[in-house]
Amino acid sequence: MIQATRPKQPRKRPPILFYTVCVLLFVMFAFPLFWSLLTSFKLPSEASASPANIIPSKLTFENYRQLATFGDGIGRYLGNSVIVTAITVIGAVLLSTLGGFGFSRFRFPAKNLIFLLILVTLMIPFQSILTPLFLLLRFIHLQNTLLGLALVYITFQLPFAVFMMRNSFDSVPRELEEAALIDGCTPFTLLTKVMLPIVMPGIVTVSLFAFFGAWNEFLAALIFMSNAEDFTLPVMLLNAQSGQFGTVNWGAMQAGLTISMLPCAVLFLLLQRYYINGLIAGAVKG
Repeated sequence: MIQATRPKQPRKRPPILFYTVCVLLFVMFAFPLFWSLLTSFKLPSEASASPANIIPSKLTFENYRQLATFGDGIGRYLGNSVIVTAITVIGAVLLSTLGGFGFSRFRFPAKNLIFLLILVTLMIPFQSILTPLFLLLRFIHLQNTLLGLALVYITFQLPFAVFMMRNSFDSVPRELEEAALIDGCTPFTLLTKVMLPIVMPGIVTVSLFAFFGAWNEFLAALIFMSNAEDFTLPVMLLNAQSGQFGTVNWGAMQAGLTISMLPCAVLFLLLQRYYINGLIAGAVKG
């Protein structure tokens, strides 16, 4: 019996155009980071030179030493940023998880209206309510404190975080919840033992957004904090970049930017898989 021979499939050529575009985009986005890193190791005179040289003639840690001795030391300001960011992330994750679970799984009067009001706050410009927030923090004796600053950050993270967590819980099949309740789970046990492992990508997404928002925020920290020892890292960098006679100390500024962006880059690279899954779960309901 003669078997028909299949025609040979032509080999697929590698999408050269696709890879070329990807490489160009990578270079375009990575070059400013590479430039900032190199500038942080330049001599102060080279960092401020015009036109600037891409490759430094000598690698030095002078800019980092300047930051280490500026004010109370960069360690103090890094510690302040870590404290504020940690409180913000914990508060935003805890409140948004409870809120998202309640909006997703419970029925109560005016549920949709309350959720809509929460989303409406996303359209309020942060700058327009700085004065009321300042007066409120002063009234409750939290103005000029790291806790008060963290509470402000949590407030502005919650609308998006609640929206994300509600959609993440909505993507969990109802049959799973019903099976857990039949097995004797209470609502709290259902949340902690069954739901949380499933919606972990959404929690990671909320955590990353809260981290980036609190770690890099400048305006609120500048306005609400007046004690120099309580400044966060972005405010400290504003003061550290000032050179003699009003010039900009580019070397110190780029060194501070390198220290500031390093935790963000490391966290994103470690958690990007959960971050992408969280965005997908938050955008598509099951």
